[in-house]
Amino acid sequence: MSQVAAEFVRELPMPAIAYGLVTFGIFILFLYLALRLDRD
Repeated sequence: MSQVAAEFVRELPMPAIAYGLVTFGIFILFLYLALRLDRD
């Protein structure tokens, strides 16, 4: 499994930190929408 992960990491078009930031941003967006919709 770690061999597959190593192969995947080598082929990333963006650095890992960029994926972390994008994922975090999407999570915050969904959290914001959920809280907004819940309040109405």
